[in-house]
Amino acid sequence: MYIKVFVTPSAKKEKIEEKGDTLRISVREPALQNLANDHVREIIANRLGVVVGKVPILTGHRSRVKMISMSD
Repeated sequence: MYIKVFVTPSAKKEKIEEKGDTLRISVREPALQNLANDHVREIIANRLGVVVGKVPILTGHRSRVKMISMSD
């Protein structure tokens, strides 16, 4: 399963919204040292009920728009 994610780092509040086929996630962590990406992976893993290692970022490591895979 693939999930398209739009991330807003360094937000004042954490927020998760579904807009069509895209998941919009705002996180408080900055986009430095992969902190925002790690937290986004944790949020998605918790939401889907899997471990974080099963939620890799496929594309968009340095972009706000990411494609995330959920492996079985």
